[in-house]
Amino acid sequence: MLKNNSIFTTLIFSLLLFSFPQISFASSDVPMIDLTSHWVGYAALAVFVLAYVLVIAEEEIHMRKSKPVMIAAGIIWAMIALIYAQQPDSAYHHTAEVMIRHNLLEYAELFLFLLAAMTYINTMGERGVFDALRSWLINQGFTLRTIFWLTGILAFFISPIADNLTTALLMATVAMAVGGDNHKFVAVACVNIVVAANAGGAFSPFGDITTLMVWQKGLVDFQQFFSLFAPSVVNWIVPAVIMSFAVSNQQPSAANETVTMKDGALVVVFLFLVTITMAVCAHSFLHIPPVMGMMTGLGLLKVYGYVIKMRDKKAAEDIAFNGQTALTVEGIEQHKTPFNIFQQLERAEWDTLMFFYGIILCVGGLGTIGYLTLGSELMYGIDGVGGLEIGSLSATTNANILVGILSAIIDNIPVMFAVLSMSPDMDLGQWLLVTLTAGVGGSLLSIGSAAGVAVMGQARGIYTFFAHLKWIWAIALGYAASIWVHLWLNADLFTGIAI
Repeated sequence: MLKNNSIFTTLIFSLLLFSFPQISFASSDVPMIDLTSHWVGYAALAVFVLAYVLVIAEEEIHMRKSKPVMIAAGIIWAMIALIYAQQPDSAYHHTAEVMIRHNLLEYAELFLFLLAAMTYINTMGERGVFDALRSWLINQGFTLRTIFWLTGILAFFISPIADNLTTALLMATVAMAVGGDNHKFVAVACVNIVVAANAGGAFSPFGDITTLMVWQKGLVDFQQFFSLFAPSVVNWIVPAVIMSFAVSNQQPSAANETVTMKDGALVVVFLFLVTITMAVCAHSFLHIPPVMGMMTGLGLLKVYGYVIKMRDKKAAEDIAFNGQTALTVEGIEQHKTPFNIFQQLERAEWDTLMFFYGIILCVGGLGTIGYLTLGSELMYGIDGVGGLEIGSLSATTNANILVGILSAIIDNIPVMFAVLSMSPDMDLGQWLLVTLTAGVGGSLLSIGSAAGVAVMGQARGIYTFFAHLKWIWAIALGYAASIWVHLWLNADLFTGIAI
């Protein structure tokens, strides 16, 4: 997910790649040219950095994040295609086309999967599912410390299904409604919610974009993600216990808000669970992309949306034509607007979806130039030799821990996509490690995850960068502890090189 981050770090990361231009990006399918020391490689890096600076400055310049990266993707690939088209050997002429199609296929699967999931989430929101949950929590008369723990627990267990961003926004609304003018409680509760949502999303393919990408690549099976459950719990529980001492047992006044779910709300929830099951079964048993299960489930939702729409129309007509009121046809529409599933499709986060297109194509272009192979050599070494040798841990383990730290500064989508494109030779334990660190590393900073950025916008002036930074030491303890638990508890999964 997108976040604001350090321009300086982005530039340094790019310069590191810039400094080692000798390694080429290899492919067994199409002939490749090492362009890392060519003017195209330098220009592509400059275009990408410039685009990402504009993404970072989104809040200041008020330009949607998808715009600069989409243009950057077009420029990068045009330069690459120009060089390949100039080669005397015709075998090179279609390399850019083949690589673009490869990246587009990866994006298409991610796009359709997310579109189906977003439509379900939007529909559940429209039917009042999330509002009803929020209302129930607010009206129970819990103490602040109980709300602190409840919102954290719910964030941890809802995010694997509903994604960490939606979950964090929902629970932050509860914390703000209960806390009221108690800004200290709201700030601490929001930190806890962001950490819990990110941790909960790390052990499920549906919890975060990074886990979804790893699953769709077939590197980790659906059931294998649950090996990260215990490390994810530790990642959240360690800072949560520490932060809970800063929350009082004061009992706020209960609200009188009552929300009733709309007709068909529970059926939509059921269909969503069925859709997730179909996606898992499609991947695990039929060996077809999980997006097929998601799109089939979207079809079921659209059919049920038709049923809801016809019920709404009939109810409006009964009111209008049974003498209860003298509404015209236009008046009926105003009295009760029939449900329209395509409105929920329209409400998908299109800017985010287009941002993913730009990022995937940009990173894919840098990979074709040769910079991802370079990054892989730099971080992971060659055949277990070289790489980030720090302390007693292997270069692969150190590199995967670094990925989590980078994801707190640089957006975890391009970081994880770069790792997947590098395709380092790692065993299951290491792929689970990088999945964990990329998922929870963003909790180190408030700008390190989409959940944190969104909650900062919702609790503006209360949950801030510095309010989160105050607890970075506790969150870092949880980050380190979760890595240690994974290395210890799942040691049998590290069958390749040494930990």
